[in-house]
Amino acid sequence: MNIIDRVKYDGPSDVFVWRWPHDSLVLGTQVIVNQAQEALFFKNGQALDLFGPGRHTLKTANIPLLEHIVNLPFDNQSPFTAEIYYINKAVNMDMKWGTREPIPILEPVYNVFLPVRAFGQFAIKIQDSKKFVTSLVGTVQEFDQQQVLDYFRGHLMTRIKDYISNKVIKDKISLLQISAHLNEFSEALEHDIKDEFERFGIEIVNFYLSSINIPQDDTSVIKLKEMLTKKAEFDLYGQDYDKVKMFDVAEKAAANEGQGVAGAGVGMGVGMGIGQQMSNMSAGLMDQQPSNNAALQNTGPACISCAQTLPANAKFCPNCGTEQKSVAKFCSECGTEKSPNAKFCSSCGVKQ
Repeated sequence: MNIIDRVKYDGPSDVFVWRWPHDSLVLGTQVIVNQAQEALFFKNGQALDLFGPGRHTLKTANIPLLEHIVNLPFDNQSPFTAEIYYINKAVNMDMKWGTREPIPILEPVYNVFLPVRAFGQFAIKIQDSKKFVTSLVGTVQEFDQQQVLDYFRGHLMTRIKDYISNKVIKDKISLLQISAHLNEFSEALEHDIKDEFERFGIEIVNFYLSSINIPQDDTSVIKLKEMLTKKAEFDLYGQDYDKVKMFDVAEKAAANEGQGVAGAGVGMGVGMGIGQQMSNMSAGLMDQQPSNNAALQNTGPACISCAQTLPANAKFCPNCGTEQKSVAKFCSECGTEKSPNAKFCSSCGVKQ
């Protein structure tokens, strides 16, 4: 039997509990406990004396509980058996979690089921070493960060899924805007899960919900994006939305002209529909505008200089002051001067 006279542990930070591999001790053995550590003595499955940071020499004065169970020898050479567990009391900040499978949640604004994933991390600290070792660790040689996560994963995922689902449905929070509520959710979830951890001697230092996201390649997400695109177009065009979509269809039909008779037939049908729409739009505009014929009937002669419309029988232009003299006109065939209203030349008879 090997007698150990010095006990110490310098392990990685992600190990919460480590058991000294030997159980043969003697009075006078030095137990060295680092900062942020505690050493817990066990005998016959019972948690007994607890040492904090420092150098401790085993003697009857500092192991009263162990002495009560074990008939300690009167000299420093006779061995006795006891187990020593080192507990890491430092805060572990790197406890990461995430939903392995998406959570199907009914989107309250658009009334569609969407798959949701949630990710985050939290920090813990071993608050009660005896409770932690006796209720969770047991007799294993080493208990690390991953084992803690594995043990609490079911509880965490259940509480997180239930909370997010209930919150989204009850408060009608759109999943497309849920990132704005991460801090609120984080605080509520930390309060919700801490009792379960405290039952095992663990303190939740902080809890963060880093992201709640939706897989972009999911079929329901793609359909929702299409719906939102159509809604945005409708909000932009208003009552003209159907006309705009018809023109889009016409463009596609025109692009498919080379696809044969069937494609041409579709293009012709769409074109006729749009032609009817344009005809109706034009008729509406004609009803709203004054008759151009009536406007033409009210026009008079134009100024020979500035082309401004003149009042009847005006001799001078009211716009530029030019005297309105008749300009002589000549036959294009023989050059004879002709009268203003003549339809044929009086000299050669050519039609003017």
